[in-house]
Amino acid sequence: GENRKALDFYNQSLSLWRAAGARSEEAVTLNNIGLVYSSLGENQKALEFYNQALPLRRAVGDRGGEAATLNNIGFAYFSLGENQKALDFYTQALRLDRAVNNRLGEARTLNNIGAAYNSLGESQKALDFYNQALQIQRAVGDRGGEAVTLNNIGLAYSSLGEKQKGLDFYARALQLHRAVGDRREEANTLSNIGLAYSSLGEWQKAID
Repeated sequence: GENRKALDFYNQSLSLWRAAGARSEEAVTLNNIGLVYSSLGENQKALEFYNQALPLRRAVGDRGGEAATLNNIGFAYFSLGENQKALDFYTQALRLDRAVNNRLGEARTLNNIGAAYNSLGESQKALDFYNQALQIQRAVGDRGGEAVTLNNIGLAYSSLGEKQKGLDFYARALQLHRAVGDRREEANTLSNIGLAYSSLGEWQKAID
C-alpha cells in the first residue's frame, strides 16, 4: 500500500543523497524510513534506520533533528515495551529540545515521557509531565497537541482510579479533536470514554 510506496521513494532518494554526499538530507531520509517502519509496527527495523540517522544528525550539527530522532528511538522502545530504555532517549531529546528552544518538540517529548511513566504504573509522575506539556501547548496555540495531552491526562486519572476526573478530561479532549478535525484522535478518545463508562458499570453509556 501507501507505506510500501513511500519506502520505495525514500530508498531511491537515499541512494541519490549518498551519491551526492548530502549528509543532512540522507539523515532526514533515514529518519523518515524509520517512521514508515514504525507506522507498520516494525519497530526493530525502525530502530536500525534511526540509529543510522543519529550519527549523521550529530555530524552535520542538526540538533533539532537529533532531538527528533532521539524521540523516535524512544518511541520505538516504548512500543516494544522497553519503557526504561524509552525514558533514557526521551530525556536526551528533552535536553536538546530545550537547548534549541523547540517548544513544540519539547511538549511532544514531555508527553512521551508521561506516557512511559504511565505504562510503568507511575501515573502521578506522568501527570507532572503532561501538565508541563499542556502549558507549552497552550502558550504556543497547538490545539491538536493540547487535545492529545488532555486525552493522556484522562488516561492517567483513569489509571489512578479517578474515573470521573478521567471522563472530564476526555470530554475536553473530544471537543478539541472535533474543533481541529482530527478524526483518528477523536475515535481514540471516544474509545477511552467507552472504557471508562464500562469500568463504572454504565454499560449503556459505554455502548453509545
